[in-house]
Amino acid sequence: MREIEVQIGNSGCHRDRLLHLKFRTRVQKSEEEMNLIRVIVKLAGITSLALLAAGASGAGEIKGKVNVQGIKSAENIAVYVDAIPDKKFEAPKEHVVVDQRKMTFIPAVTVVQQGTIVDFLNSDSVAHNVYWPSISGNKKLGHNLTVVSPKQKKPFQFNDLGVVPLLCNIHPEMSGYIVVAPTPYFAVTDKDGNFEIKDIPAGKYTLKTWNEDGKPTTQAVEVGADTVTVELTVKK
Repeated sequence: MREIEVQIGNSGCHRDRLLHLKFRTRVQKSEEEMNLIRVIVKLAGITSLALLAAGASGAGEIKGKVNVQGIKSAENIAVYVDAIPDKKFEAPKEHVVVDQRKMTFIPAVTVVQQGTIVDFLNSDSVAHNVYWPSISGNKKLGHNLTVVSPKQKKPFQFNDLGVVPLLCNIHPEMSGYIVVAPTPYFAVTDKDGNFEIKDIPAGKYTLKTWNEDGKPTTQAVEVGADTVTVELTVKK
């Protein structure tokens, strides 16, 4: 009887050891699988970063200066990339604000992408009646925004390309401009005529200017991953 009990006891110990080994094997396999998953996730993250870096490296910028001849100032000159063949851009979701403050349109010149909604804000304590008689001379595109009460704003979506001369029926001394451009790549010059247009995909483009007193200027430009420097001249 004692011999049989010992055999049974030994058999039980052997079974426990087998179960323990199986459990350890499963745990090790789970850990290996988790380590493999971690490696895959890390590799995916590195690949994503590499792709982002590659995309970023494909975008360049244009820095330049606009010189003027016969014009009082090189400030507030619109500079933008003209229409790109077979390329369309979605209308921006963010609104642009043109303020009316101290009987002045601020900014004096605003460039927006086609399809942009502009909020005409009235920061004055008196009412303004914003309107434009035409867009680039086309009187059919003229519009009266009606009265904008103090501390209120009214939106308008500019879907037509061209230059919008802003006026006020109540205060005739007020004037400003909105330039509706075909691309999202644009800038307005500072008081020294400097400008900068960022995040432009590599390619060949036509750079265009607009100024209240000067003739439009165009210039071919090729953008790569680096900064392109250009110099433009606007004549009266």
